[in-house]
Amino acid sequence: MDLKELTTFRTIIQEGTFSKAAAKLNYAQSTVTNQVQRLEKELGIKLFKRGWDAELTPSGKVYAEEVDNLIQHWNYVLEQAKSLQKEEIGTLNIGVLETMTANILPAVLEHFRSLKPNIECHFTVGNTDTLSHGLRQNTLDFAITGEPTDLTSLQFEPLYNEKIQFIVSNHHAFAEKSAVSIEELYEYPLIVGGKTCLYHMRLLKEFAGYSGTPFLYSVSQISAIPSFVQQIPSVGAVLFSLPLPPDVVPLQVSMKDPLIPVGILQNNKTEYRSSTASLFLQCLKEKLKST
Repeated sequence: MDLKELTTFRTIIQEGTFSKAAAKLNYAQSTVTNQVQRLEKELGIKLFKRGWDAELTPSGKVYAEEVDNLIQHWNYVLEQAKSLQKEEIGTLNIGVLETMTANILPAVLEHFRSLKPNIECHFTVGNTDTLSHGLRQNTLDFAITGEPTDLTSLQFEPLYNEKIQFIVSNHHAFAEKSAVSIEELYEYPLIVGGKTCLYHMRLLKEFAGYSGTPFLYSVSQISAIPSFVQQIPSVGAVLFSLPLPPDVVPLQVSMKDPLIPVGILQNNKTEYRSSTASLFLQCLKEKLKST
């Protein structure tokens, strides 16, 4: 049994005769007859009484009542199969925070590639603000970001907490101190991420609780901040997951709220997350559990 046989059977019922059905389907009448005969053989029942008119047998009438549902289900299965086939050879457009690209993302991609070798992955690296914009513009399928302050048209699923960390060169005066206060940081220029970075805004909120204003240099590429503190007497503010070079050390600084939620961000109009996207996120979650 195939979809053509079902469609031919339904068309005969609609048109009333084999010849009219053949004309409607642009088939030779012998083709229509052969398809009906194959269908009858596969079902093990007679569908039509033999004659010029397409008169249904009692069994044929029962089958005719279900043919629309059968065709509808068949089309649904075909569409699902086509969707799955596309997912096997498709592309994922994924937004990620810069700090994920050093350790987490390569390991996740290696695992995902072993499962879906024909799926292309295009990664856009940026901060939460940039990636949120990409989702709203439908240029990204999903993103791993901080939680935006504006969740209009977006939905956020938290995965873990990132932590703000202050760093200095190992030659810096603070390098040997067991702890440094927020006010002491003001003695040196602070090098922080771009103004739209969540942790930049979190730092400004933290500094607002103290007297005075620190002198800030902002660098949109967080991974470049260690290079600045290596060459300039300054203090850098980065995220805990950022790998540090050997001559850069973290400081023990007490903050009121150093944690930033990181999770899956996607457009809330997305009703269906593809199986490949779900698999990539599963690989990510497994990696996060193991670290």
